[in-house]
Amino acid sequence: MHRPAIHPDVVRRVTERRGRLRVFDSLTPARTAHVVVDLQNGFMAAGAVAEIPAAREIVPQVNRISAALRAAGGQVVYIKNTFDEVAIATWSTYFQHFCTAARRVRMIEAFSPGAFGHALWPGLEVLPQDLQVEKRRFGAFAPGSSDLHAILQERGIDTLIVTGTATQVCCESTARDAMMLNYKVFFVSDGNATFTDDEHNATLSAMAHTFCDVIDTAAMVAMIGHAAAAAPRVSVAAE
Repeated sequence: MHRPAIHPDVVRRVTERRGRLRVFDSLTPARTAHVVVDLQNGFMAAGAVAEIPAAREIVPQVNRISAALRAAGGQVVYIKNTFDEVAIATWSTYFQHFCTAARRVRMIEAFSPGAFGHALWPGLEVLPQDLQVEKRRFGAFAPGSSDLHAILQERGIDTLIVTGTATQVCCESTARDAMMLNYKVFFVSDGNATFTDDEHNATLSAMAHTFCDVIDTAAMVAMIGHAAAAAPRVSVAAE
């Protein structure tokens, strides 16, 4: 498990700028989506081409947040890294320059739809009402990546909770763009994972500095529960 930490200079700077480190005091569950990024076999199975062992350790936190948000009336969305023919053709810079030829073949094989690596990790508690969205770039909101933004807008979603892997790649890319598309974004410090604490914490510092409310699972679940308890209850009159 990572040891989450935000750089002290970032804490000092953002406190001076906005008066505190944390950003948001509340959320509306019905307008909130838990966006679970790339928790797929290709990143999580032992020996997988893109294995990130720490990603297996965050699954209990991810499931806990999903359960709390579902119970409060929110939406859970699983994002799936996808390397299909469209991704290969339209993102040639990545495939041609950022992988060796051998790794490129393995990555495409692993994350092609229908492959073992493309499937969600079996430890995730995925329910029928949850959504699954394929993405063809690191960030789910990048042009040409997915239709996530349209899906969320259609459902009236204005707040996102981001968990998944890798912290500093797909999770950070998705969170940055989400904030700039005017979503309120929570980035879960113990619900994201990557290779090292240094890489993980660099992203936490960047997210806290400008883009997201960095929060741990316990505080996130408590906020969801408080919002659910405070929501007006609708009574149904007997016929």
